[in-house]
Amino acid sequence: MAALKDQNARILGGECYCRAVRYEVADEFVYALNCHCSNCRRTTGSAFKPFAGITRSKFCVVAGEDARMIYGDDITHDAHCRRCGSLLYSVVRDGKWVHVTMGTLVDAPTIRPTAHIFVGSKAPWHEITDNLPQYQGHIGAD
Repeated sequence: MAALKDQNARILGGECYCRAVRYEVADEFVYALNCHCSNCRRTTGSAFKPFAGITRSKFCVVAGEDARMIYGDDITHDAHCRRCGSLLYSVVRDGKWVHVTMGTLVDAPTIRPTAHIFVGSKAPWHEITDNLPQYQGHIGAD
């Protein structure tokens, strides 16, 4: 797949643990959140998943497309590296958005998470210690 060609945006690189899969994304994220739902916890093996959302057209896999394991379908799915298992991104919202797992970014984005979501199902052993707003489910669903 070709690299992003946006002349106006700063382009960030990202990759899995073993570096078999690499991607580029414009540093134009619309939102960033920390998700505590049980699916994100199981997928990452962590207390929560920090992710940043962007339109799909501003994201591109640039290496290792065939090394991905897609869990889901063409419209919505999670993309992992088939070799090391890293969760790289999720395609969501009818296939129009990508949720980039912030831990796979090589370059620092300008956005930071602004809230915790799905804290109603957070890991009981994890304590949220920052002052970001907390939502029981999605933002606005409480």
